[in-house]
Amino acid sequence: MAFVFTFPDVGEGIHEGLLVEWLVTAGASVAEDQPLLKVETDKAVVELPSPRAGTVLELHVAAGATIHVGDPLVSIGDPGGKPAAAAAAPAEPEDVAASPFEPGPKPTPARRPLATPRTRSRARELSIDLATVQGTGSGGRITDDDVARAATAKGQPAVPAVAVERPTPAAVAPAVRGALETTGYGPVERIPITHLRKVIAQTMQASAQTAAHVTHVDEADVTELVSHHRRVRAEVEERDGVRLTLLPFFVKALVATLKEFPAFNASVDEERQEILLKRYYNIGIAVDTPEGLIVPVLKSADTKDMITIARELADLAERARSRRLSLDELRGGTCTITNIGPLGGVFATPIINQPELAIVGLHAIKERPAVVDGAIAIRQQMFLSVSFDHRWIDGAAAARFMSRLVELVEDPTRMLVRL
Repeated sequence: MAFVFTFPDVGEGIHEGLLVEWLVTAGASVAEDQPLLKVETDKAVVELPSPRAGTVLELHVAAGATIHVGDPLVSIGDPGGKPAAAAAAPAEPEDVAASPFEPGPKPTPARRPLATPRTRSRARELSIDLATVQGTGSGGRITDDDVARAATAKGQPAVPAVAVERPTPAAVAPAVRGALETTGYGPVERIPITHLRKVIAQTMQASAQTAAHVTHVDEADVTELVSHHRRVRAEVEERDGVRLTLLPFFVKALVATLKEFPAFNASVDEERQEILLKRYYNIGIAVDTPEGLIVPVLKSADTKDMITIARELADLAERARSRRLSLDELRGGTCTITNIGPLGGVFATPIINQPELAIVGLHAIKERPAVVDGAIAIRQQMFLSVSFDHRWIDGAAAARFMSRLVELVEDPTRMLVRL
């Protein structure tokens, strides 16, 4: 009897996705865990693996179609078998496709560990047996961080020491061209709204309608930080093979500030009327991609040194631009940084990344005249901003939070002492 693999519930309120590409064809033989198709859900493009070995009997959905949780995707069986109708799919646990992200039926001793295809690939690269790893993700799912900890426990590096090159926009996604039509005022080009842009629109609208947004702006003299960065970056790149930008310094300064002001590293459980102060520091990093804004999460930033942060940020940004992030890498953030400076402008008012309560904006560093010890001097100056949810955080707290952040980025020595 044919087995019908349906679009699994990937959790976190996701009910639909876009079928980007089939990786198999009807009649092809597939192995267990072999990627079957690519699906765009939330802001990630993920590969869904085959839950069993067999022959592809039928593809039920065409590439480019929107799919919903429970929709039949593909029938798998022995050669010559007949595809089963979705409604007739067997209900026994052994015949139900378990989600690769969330637990399905109650596990048995022989059930394979829960992990995404990317996590399984990383485990294979590091020679980690997933059966020996304790999962900390939803439903006991094994995450990339779990694999990294297992690798560290074995005394091997958890992240390969390689330099990452940023792909050009043309290499990531070709320009989308729409159909031209003539109106009474002139020609108009109609461009289809992508799934990612719909997700971004829904997220931004939900945040704007939920939080009471207020933005506090302060100015920092980062002359010493810039000088320190210039002194060490060449050595770091030569020794560690990683490009050191200023962003890791700001990440470490933010983490130190969040420890002192935990309300900015929190979320709210409105049903239970409780504020959840997070005692972990997962920093979201807004990445500008050719297809739209994506916010991967740097996990456990407080436990990582500057070089590791630089390497992981480069990796996350590169895979965000090429749409190769896993859903787990887009979840679990506690506070977000948006680095607007390289794009120009004076300052902006970023929208909070729900369910977080604050987002920090880094703006352009520019040479400006300043008064230093009673004399005019040219200094490296920048604006820093924090947008926060005024329902739960007062303006005075935001002012104190920003004052501490400014103190740290202005004095690299003080920053390093507090790390």
